[in-house]
Amino acid sequence: MDVKFRIATAEDLPALIGMLADDHLGAKREDFSDPINPAYVSAFQKIEADPNNDIVVATLNNKVVGTLQMTIIPNLSFIGSDRCIIQAVRISSELRGHGLGSQLMNWAVDRAREHGCVMVELASNLKRPDAIRFYKKLGFDPSHQGFKLML
Repeated sequence: MDVKFRIATAEDLPALIGMLADDHLGAKREDFSDPINPAYVSAFQKIEADPNNDIVVATLNNKVVGTLQMTIIPNLSFIGSDRCIIQAVRISSELRGHGLGSQLMNWAVDRAREHGCVMVELASNLKRPDAIRFYKKLGFDPSHQGFKLML
């Protein structure tokens, strides 16, 4: 597959929201209505304005087929080294299982390395066992217990 990766633009929002909503968890919490919920536009603008935050898209034949958000975080630990947090990883449902997710994640890890990050961290919902297997296969170590407090 001739997949290309780039930073998302506002024109990508419908495809991004569609992918976020396209699973059993996202369908319950995302709003894939038309017109786009203004909260998504506001969030996208904040992310776009932050030099340490990027939404990345994977395209195939100029169609958005994958996405993730990566955030570079300066940190005191690890002798003041930066780390990268990856979240909201999604691949279009019709293309899952074809290696696109691996390509996207490898691209993001290489980009984090280029930024000087010493590690890449991510969390996966325990209700997504396929995703957890995927991240382990890529070499991610489930070394910590994550916690969430919904506000």
